[in-house]
Amino acid sequence: MEYMLDTLNIDEIKKWSRILPLAGVTSNPTIAKKEGDIDFFERIKEVRTIIGEHASIHVQVVAQEYEGILKDAAKIRQACGDNIFVKVPVTQEGLAAIKILKADGYHITATAIYSTFQGLLAIEAGADYLAPYYNRMENLNIDAEAVIGQLSEAIDRDCSESKILAASFKNVSQINKAFALGAQAITAGPDVFEAGFAMPSIQKAVDDFGNDWQAIHGQNCI
Repeated sequence: MEYMLDTLNIDEIKKWSRILPLAGVTSNPTIAKKEGDIDFFERIKEVRTIIGEHASIHVQVVAQEYEGILKDAAKIRQACGDNIFVKVPVTQEGLAAIKILKADGYHITATAIYSTFQGLLAIEAGADYLAPYYNRMENLNIDAEAVIGQLSEAIDRDCSESKILAASFKNVSQINKAFALGAQAITAGPDVFEAGFAMPSIQKAVDDFGNDWQAIHGQNCI
């Protein structure tokens, strides 16, 4: 299982890279907008210094047309290095670009997946990661569990090297379901990870253990 952080906020990345077994950081133009008028590629370089060379970074193209997607991808790889994962939406133009980019040695994350059909085509095009949008699918009354389950079955059946990088989560229950359905990776915002540790019972158990120890041994450590 791979846990990735869906943010470009430096403080959050520093915090969660210390806590999580962090496999990577994902981004998109909306996430970048939250950080204000930043030098985008300098921010990506800063993220790399925090998470190290072995964790993955995923950067999305902005262009929607085939030629523009190829140009965006080339600029991303030039600025960020060969080990960057270029996120390309699975549209008609995006799928055409994914085929060419994979032939040219790019690492590709196929994103904006709302259907099994999109995901199957991305697998055949050679995408390294598939990013189905869990919560967004549910909001549109699309069966997110069925989509992820079917893509997982296809990957297993064809012995594909593609991985499911499930995205768009509002809570940890959705993350657990995605993994149970066969996703190999997830990406979530800091707020979702924070909520995963917010259950009062967790802290109460820790406090009770500490109080019981102190009742016998005082403030002495083990």
